[in-house]
Order: sequence, then structure tokens, then C-alpha cells
Amino acid sequence: MTKASVTRRSFIKITALAGGGMVVAFNVDDVFAQRGGGPGGPGGPQAMAFVKFAPDGKLIIVGKNPEVGQGVKTELPMIIAEELDVDWNGVIVEQADADQARYGQQLAAGSFTTPQNYTPMRQVGAAVRQMFVAAAAARWGVPATELTTRPDARAPGAARVEHSASKRSASYGELAGDAAKLPVPALATVPLKDPKDFRIIGTPKMGVDTPSVVTGKPIFSIDFTLPGMLHAVYQKAPVFGAKVASANVDEIKKLPGVRDAFVLEGGTDLTALLPGVAIVADSWYQANQARKQLKVTWADHPTKAQSSVAFQAKADELGKAAMAQPQGQAPQGATGWRKDGDVAAALAQPGVKTVEANYMYPFIPHAPLEPENCAAQLKDGKLELWAPTQMPGPALGVAANASGLPQNAITLHIMKTGGGFGRRLTNDFVAEATAIAKQMSPTPIKLLWTREDDMAHEFYRPAGYHYMKGGVDANGKLIAWRDHHVTFGPPSGPQRYAGFSNINGAQEFPARFVQNYEFGDSIIGALGVPVGALRAPGSNAFSFVFQSFLDELAHAAGKDPMQFKLDVLANEAYPPPQQGGGFNAARMIGVMKLVAEKSEWGKKKLPKGTAMGVAFQFSHQGYFAEVAQVTVDSQKRVKVDKVWVAGDIGSQVINPLHAENLVQGGVVDGISHMFQEITIVDGAAVQTNFNNNPLIRMSQAPPVEAHWVKSNNNPTGLGEPSLPPVLPAVANAIFAATGTRVRSMPLSKHGFRWA
Repeated sequence: MTKASVTRRSFIKITALAGGGMVVAFNVDDVFAQRGGGPGGPGGPQAMAFVKFAPDGKLIIVGKNPEVGQGVKTELPMIIAEELDVDWNGVIVEQADADQARYGQQLAAGSFTTPQNYTPMRQVGAAVRQMFVAAAAARWGVPATELTTRPDARAPGAARVEHSASKRSASYGELAGDAAKLPVPALATVPLKDPKDFRIIGTPKMGVDTPSVVTGKPIFSIDFTLPGMLHAVYQKAPVFGAKVASANVDEIKKLPGVRDAFVLEGGTDLTALLPGVAIVADSWYQANQARKQLKVTWADHPTKAQSSVAFQAKADELGKAAMAQPQGQAPQGATGWRKDGDVAAALAQPGVKTVEANYMYPFIPHAPLEPENCAAQLKDGKLELWAPTQMPGPALGVAANASGLPQNAITLHIMKTGGGFGRRLTNDFVAEATAIAKQMSPTPIKLLWTREDDMAHEFYRPAGYHYMKGGVDANGKLIAWRDHHVTFGPPSGPQRYAGFSNINGAQEFPARFVQNYEFGDSIIGALGVPVGALRAPGSNAFSFVFQSFLDELAHAAGKDPMQFKLDVLANEAYPPPQQGGGFNAARMIGVMKLVAEKSEWGKKKLPKGTAMGVAFQFSHQGYFAEVAQVTVDSQKRVKVDKVWVAGDIGSQVINPLHAENLVQGGVVDGISHMFQEITIVDGAAVQTNFNNNPLIRMSQAPPVEAHWVKSNNNPTGLGEPSLPPVLPAVANAIFAATGTRVRSMPLSKHGFRWA
């Protein structure tokens, strides 16, 4: 291997396998790192894949990231297989364990996977293909330029190199031994396929695990078992973080099937091991039955006095005081602030119509269908974990703290997950399983939460409160916008947009598109309720507020909401962003026009009680516009008849089948949010199951029609950006159908219910 062929940040490692196969390990520059870093920050290589070729030439690709339903276990291998020219049918995909030193960054979050890995994974496949071509050229004594590659019809999951002039061909498996001895091509210079020649990318592909899912194979983490495994439950205080004062563990130990019951002291970090009582039994049923006889006295806790009612009262105090202050200066207590122009002067102009409104959204849970669970065994100074985590790297750190072992003594197997939506970014359940396994060592244990555990001990999307004022001039043009946002800070101190990420309200649209614009926020105080990132964090709440208020202003202006929003997007007072970053109005205008066309906006005569609403959102680098058609009957029963979606996620939709599924799932998930609420009383969650915190039922889910704008931009992710616009689109349609403006969630607060 020549020195020139390898750099510190871009290398391929090849190992020959007995029998003629080879393993190819890649470490390539991360696209996000070059832009300043993804969630792991800037720095070294963050995209790594391992490709194996068996002697028969069949391709085995290791999926490095957690699969939580977003299709990444299929998508990343598709990208590699495309450039390798293999036959996709028959490609084998294996799930990696947690090992960021080996695989680079491993996570399921933020719709980062596609932008981080698209180009590097293409380079991976192209480099290996080039090596096989070089091996064939050397074997046959012909120029590499005369050789081509194609899928091997005789061997699914494989490919062949061909020399048409001599009618010779060889499979990758036959060439693997020779290829493993060759110099590695420089990844940055490896030619990539012209997208017009793609055979795999851009074509619908069934998920690699789909056959196992639909036939009921035990492939999810909740299904996992070990020989001799015991089952555990863990009881925590209703008030988050309260300690155990006393517990009847001696009585619990005498119950049928119970092997042990004990108190874990835990700590004060809401994301790690909290105090509680563990019960370990021969079966989960026995453990959970024993818990019903558990009598615990919980120590007093300082956040017991917190409540949703008190949060609302404090928010009103802060918000109204801020809006009453002279404009043009940061309100007292503001932690985020932006000021363009002069809102007060603009609103004072003759003929200006002013709209004032207060918006609110509650705490809501992630509600994955698979409750938290984790299997663990601590034996001979080694800890082995089987966990459905979205953040394997941090999970290792949590387990190290809970076990007292170094991370190199811990093996974490990344399990297939039955939904996450951001809940499993936090690894508290891993900490609990680790602590219980430490107590029960060397016996393996499986911790499984109940639905009530899962909903009462969540990391909720934080509640938020917005105090709004806007104005349109005599021509119906938006000329002024003011918003004061009240939110929370964690126990460690103030933190703007607690639990949010990837969004800054002061920079959120329509910032830079309204000449007179003000945004400020203030903090209620330290929050005892755990909060975290929910699918499309930040956008899932801000979109409801901003896109609904824009709709209010459109009606005040006497304008069609679609045209009004297009007019705001077309504001030329501010230039478009520089290449490569920020919100691009032209791309949003493209999806708005497409969704207007596909939904036949303004062209259909709808019956009384039926109307359309429109909204858009730039979220996680994706541009999405959505139109919802909604019918509301005389009893205020709501039926979402249909949702049209237009999205721009760049030049390629890698797997159209998964893309459509993600759009449909995002829309249905967003509609579910509209009837969800976690109410805090005496420091604890009131709603603990689907009976009082419902998901939308299949019979209530609307048809969702997805369309794409293919733009000349790098492909971006799809796990999140389709969700945010549906909430304001539905709310705006409800207003158009009924005249009732929805400014707070859940919809039941306004007397609505699902049809």
C-alpha cells in the first residue's frame, strides 16, 4: 500500500479472508464535520462502514447506526451497493455494535444520517468497485478503462467485472484475494456514478427487516431473551427524582417467583439513574405483580410544588409584562433577543390592522409503542448490554457510571427499536438495567417498563408560551411582527429553548422577511420535569405558533393564506442565504407552489364545514409545505379528510418507499400531537396511558399524498421535517371551516374531538 494512497482522515483497510473473501474497512471524512460539525461537533472522521465479501462474492454490509423505524439500516447499504454495482437482491445487512472508535459516530437523531453519510458512502462503494476493476485488469493484462461492472444475475447480492472484447468475466468473490493486495485509491478522487445510471438509489426498496417484522419474528429489543435470564421492574417516585424514604422490600422478597428486591439510591441527574426500588423475579409477570404490593414512602422533593397551572400563571405574568414594556429594547429577563426595524412605529401607521394573540402548547410525551427495556449481564468484570438506544456512545458512558466499569469493559449491542422519536436519546433505562445487573451479577436480567412507567417518566417536549402582535398595512402586506416566548430552564441553570435543538426562535421565519421584527424570550425558572427533544425538536412547536399566526394575519389582510405566505417568502428586502446554509426562500416557494397545485388549492368548491389549511416549515434541512383538508361537523367532531405534502430534500430521494412511509408517519404523528397533553400536578405527570393521552387511531388517520421537488442540493434526511407543518395546517383548516381560531393544544380545550 503506497503512502500517497492513504491520509489520516481518509483510509481503507483491507484484510483477506480465508477462502478468498475480504473485509474492507473505511474511515472517510464526514460531510457534516466539514460544515462545522453535527451533534458530535466538528473534528475527525465520523462516517465509517465495514463491507465484507464472502468467497461467493455476496456482499455483506454492516449498518452502523441504530434502526428506529427511519429505514437507515436499508438506506446506507443501498448507497454503498449502488456504487459497487452489485445486485441489491441478496445483499446481507448486519447491525453493528456500539463502537464509535471503529464505526465513527453512531446515532439516530436530527435527520443527520443522510447528509452525514451520502457522499462518504458513495465513495466507499466506488473505491471498492475500482479495486475489483484494477484486480481484473491486472489478471487479464488489459487496461482498466476497457472493463465494466454489472450485477451478477447468477448470484443475488453479488457483481461481476467484464471485459467485452475478450468475453471474460469474474465475480467480485473470485477477485477478492487479488483486490485485497492492491493500493487503495484516494477516496476524494474516486469517480462516482452519474445519477442517471443509478439502479438502486431512487428505486423503492423494502426494508431489510420487513419480512421478519410482518411475520412476527422476535427481532425487536423487547423480544430479546438470554438463557437463565431473570426479569426486572423498577419503581420510581411520581415526583421526578424523589428519594426512597422506606419500602417493604423484605415482604416483597417473599412473594412467588421473586428472587430479590432492593433500593437503589440513584442520584439527582434526571438523565441517569434516579432513586427507586427494583424487583427481580423469574418472570416479568411475577415481578410486576409483586410491584402492586410494594409500599414505598417517598422523601419530600423541592419540585413537588410545580404544576401546569402555576407554569401558565407565571408565563402570563412574564409574557404580558414583556409585551407591555417599551418596544425597541430587550424585555427584562429576556435570554434571546432580536430586533429589526421599529415594530411600534410600524403598527402606529394609518390603515394598519393589528392582530394580538397568545399561543400555548403543552408538555407531550414521545409515546413509542415499545416501552423502555434493556437486557444486561455483569460477569467476570465485563458488562454486556442489549439496548434499544438512539445514542449508543452516551449509553456506554451512562453504563460505565452505573457499573463503575471502564467503557472498554462494556459491550453494547444495538437492538432494533420499536419507535423512539427522540425518547431514546436519553439512556436512563440503560443506567437502571446496569445497576440492577450489578446487584444480581453474574445472572443476566431484563428490565422492562410498563406503559405507565414510560409515560410518567418521560423526557417530555417542553410546554411553551408565546405572546404575539403583528400588523398588516392597507395593501395587506405583513409589516410588523413581535413575539415574546416564555419557556423553562433545567435545574442546573437557565437554558434557552430547554429540550429543543436545531432551532433558534430569534432566527426562525419570518425573521429576515419582515422589515419590523422583534423576538425575545424569558425563563420561568428551574424545571423539575424532565424535558427532551421530540421528533422535529423545536419545529414541532414553533411551526404551530408561527404558521398559525401568519394565517391570522392573512385573514386580517383579507388575503388568501397561500398567496399571503408566498408574498412574505418573496420579500426581497433580505437577500437569500449564501451557498450551503440557512433558510432558502426560493426552495420553500417551490414546495408551496407544488402543494398548491397538487391539492388544487382554491379551485374546489367544498361543502359547508369542510375547508383547507396550509402551512410550511424548514426543519432539519428539509423544506416542507402541507395542505390539510378538514371537515368539522355540528358537534365539533374533526375529521382530517386528506393531507397533501410537498417536500424538497435535495437531489435524491434515496429510497422512495421509505420516504413515503416517513412522510405519512410524520403527518400522522403530528396529528396525534394535537390531542395530547401531559399535565403536571404536585410535581408529577397526571396522564399515564393512552386512555388519557391518546394516539390517533387507524380509522382516523387521513390519506397522505407525498410529492417531491428535486433540487440541486445534497440529499438531506426525512425522519423529522414532514411533521411540523401538519399541526398548523389542520388548525388553520379548522378556522376556515368553523371560525374558531385554535391558539392552544390539545384541541379538546376548544371542545373538539375526533370524528
